[in-house]
This record gives sequence, C-alpha cells and structure tokens, in this order.
Amino acid sequence: MSQASAGRGKDHLYIKESRNNGSCPLAHPLFCFCLSAYFCFLMTALGVTAGAHRLWSHRSYKAKLPLRIFLAAANSMAFQNDIYEWSRDHRVHHKYSETDADPHNARRGFFFSHIGWLFVRKHRDVIEKGRKLDFTDLLDDPVVRFQRKYYKSSVVLMCFVIPTFVPWYLWGESLWNAYFLASILRYTISLNVTWLVNSAAHMYGNRPYDKYISPRQNAFVTLGAIGEGFHNYHHTFPFDYSASELGLKFNPTTWFIDFMFWLGLVTDRKQAPKEMIQARKERTGDGSA
Repeated sequence: MSQASAGRGKDHLYIKESRNNGSCPLAHPLFCFCLSAYFCFLMTALGVTAGAHRLWSHRSYKAKLPLRIFLAAANSMAFQNDIYEWSRDHRVHHKYSETDADPHNARRGFFFSHIGWLFVRKHRDVIEKGRKLDFTDLLDDPVVRFQRKYYKSSVVLMCFVIPTFVPWYLWGESLWNAYFLASILRYTISLNVTWLVNSAAHMYGNRPYDKYISPRQNAFVTLGAIGEGFHNYHHTFPFDYSASELGLKFNPTTWFIDFMFWLGLVTDRKQAPKEMIQARKERTGDGSA
C-alpha cells in the first residue's frame, strides 16, 4: 500500500474511532461532509457576489491580487460564465434595466428573467446597445484574462473535481454522495439563488428608495444570496460596495469585504452618503422604510 493510501487510512481510522467513543463529534464524517458542502456553497456565492458583481461589475471597491485570485477561483466554482461575460451582461442590465436591451428583462415575466433568457438568443438591442459600453477595464485585469483563457479547465476543477474529491479523500464519503450533493446539488442551488435576484427581487417586495423602478427589497433572496436581495437599494445606488444600507442587516458579502479590508486586501470601498440615501427615500421611496 502506498504512503498516501496509508495516510488516508489512518485519517479514516481516527475519524471512525472518534465517532465510536464520542470524543470528537466534530470529526463525524457527516458533519465534516455537510461543513465542506456549505463551505463550497459560500465560496461559490462569494465568487459571484463579492467577485463578479460588486468588484468587477460595479468597481465598488478595489481588491489586491491575492483576493482577486481567490475570487476568480470562487467564480469558477460558481460556473455562471466567466468574470468578463458575467460582468458585461450585468453592466448592460443596469444600463438598460427592464428594456429590450436588458439581457434578463423582468418585464418579460418570471420564467424569462429567472432562466428563460439563457435558452434563447439575445435580443438584438442587448447586442447593439451592449457594444456601446466600455469593458476594457475588465480585460486590463490579468486575473480576468487568465480566468477567461482557462475557464473551462478551471470550472471542471473548481466546480466539480474539488468539491467531490475533498470529502471522499479526507473523511471517506462515497464518490456518489460527494458528487451529487457537494457538486451537483450545491451547483443547482447556487444557480437558482443567483437567478432569483434577476426574477423574484424584481417582482416581490417593497421599494423604499425608488418606487418608480421594479427592483425590490426581498428578504428571502437576501438570505439565499448572502446579502444581494436589497435590490431596490442596489439599483438606486449601484456604486455602493455594501449593496444595502449599513447597519444591522444580514449581508455576509459585506461582512466578507469588510474583513478583507481589515486584512489589508481591500481598499477604496465606495458608499452612498447617509444624507443622499435619506433624501432619495423622501423623494422617490414608497414610504415603507
């Protein structure tokens, strides 16, 4: 038996003994598996929310190279198009929100804005008006260029191989369970959570900042999308790195960015001034907050 196999066997023996004598409940394989699957979900979400969305689409803060590399890897784990394509479509969405030039125009219904837009050709307005926007800043980033060049390989590794291999190798989970739960189920949930921002958060909820636009504040989407459901705020102040008013709000993506700021990996966090927010509420809000 190879040294690697022997080492893996010892790990399994330790976990089995710990489980039997109750000395270390955290070493229980089921706990470890659930923890790893949840970690993969969080990493997947951050690759979209903190990465493709708030960093690259909106430039709402600046990230140093190590953090950009981590977010690019997390974005590949999300498998929702590479950073360049995701950010390009999102900028077009904000610029031409809920018109024919919006890639996932919510006025075309829940199904279309949720997933249907991915099954049809883009409206000609999306293509024509999208060409008028400048995306050179994205390709000026070597991390974005690298991920785009090796996107397919990085997706296979980050989205499927690592989430499957880690629980199988470290605590003896079956490859079947690891693949279908940590990879496929996690991927399916993360996709729909992102899509709900485009669909549900444009249809259900209140509009305390601008009642004249469709995006809403949706608590359900906020929980699933780790802070991306404050959508009326985000479309009113898209440059704000927190995508919500700061305060006692559930916004793990903002907490992550703030923690990275504390570590020195984030600079130049952009925020909407309190006076601007309050004035906008009074002028265009629906009075719900």
